Amino acid sequence: MLEVGLTHTSSLKIEERHLAINVGSGDLHVLSTPSMIALMEEAAMNAVMTHLPEGSTTVGGHIAATHLKPTAHGRNITATAKLIAIEGRKLQFVVTAADDDGIIGEGEHTRFVVDREKFMARLG
Repeated sequence: MLEVGLTHTSSLKIEERHLAINVGSGDLHVLSTPSMIALMEEAAMNAVMTHLPEGSTTVGGHIAATHLKPTAHGRNITATAKLIAIEGRKLQFVVTAADDDGIIGEGEHTRFVVDREKFMARLG
């Protein structure tokens, strides 16, 4: 059962494939913003996954995040998501990302609960 307050933390060791220069979001050898945001979304998805009805999953609908400081290749980062509101199928999260020195990003993320089969059937 879904309830406000569910949380999850996901972690990642920054590899070459996560760097801005390799993702296409910049030309520096630092963690890319898209990689940070993907980890935030993963944390939100995992926060509620085991509390969903059989056959359901969540899909991302919106994210507004700020990338506050750079993180170097080889460092470890975490992203934590906390469910703060439930409106029918709409789930609202606060998300943060951090490295060993503190917060590197923060924001809000919206996900929607969907039936897996119905959702995939929409592809035609």
